[in-house]
Amino acid sequence: MPIHRIMNIHPQILIFAVSLAAIFALTGLAVMLRLGGQPLLSSSDDARRAASEVVDGFDPSRLAIAKSGDAAILQDSAGGVMVIKRHGNRFAGRILTAGAKADCDGDRMSIRTGERQFGTVTLEVNDAAAWADAINRLGSSGNA
Repeated sequence: MPIHRIMNIHPQILIFAVSLAAIFALTGLAVMLRLGGQPLLSSSDDARRAASEVVDGFDPSRLAIAKSGDAAILQDSAGGVMVIKRHGNRFAGRILTAGAKADCDGDRMSIRTGERQFGTVTLEVNDAAAWADAINRLGSSGNA
């Protein structure tokens, strides 16, 4: 095959081929650098770190991490309750207000945060009934 026929590639095909090669190269670089992925809360230190990223100075006195590692619930000494959930490759959290409600079925608990954008968080934790009670008491006048 003569070389002039090889060099006669349509520009659109050449652009497509180079773009495809660049995509594969960037994908390989991201994998090599271990970018992305799905972080997990695997220890209480991870949950405390995520909580301090949400609200600086939030100091939980007790916490529970979901068995799946993708969410946690924390309570500070003043009775404030924070829920954390995975959002993409990061964690997002909210301090729950009186509008929050929780239901539990065994160890599985669903928390309606009262914020439409944050949504409902479902997690499986030990002592879910006690956590649901703490959340549902946020609206009562006896909460400190």
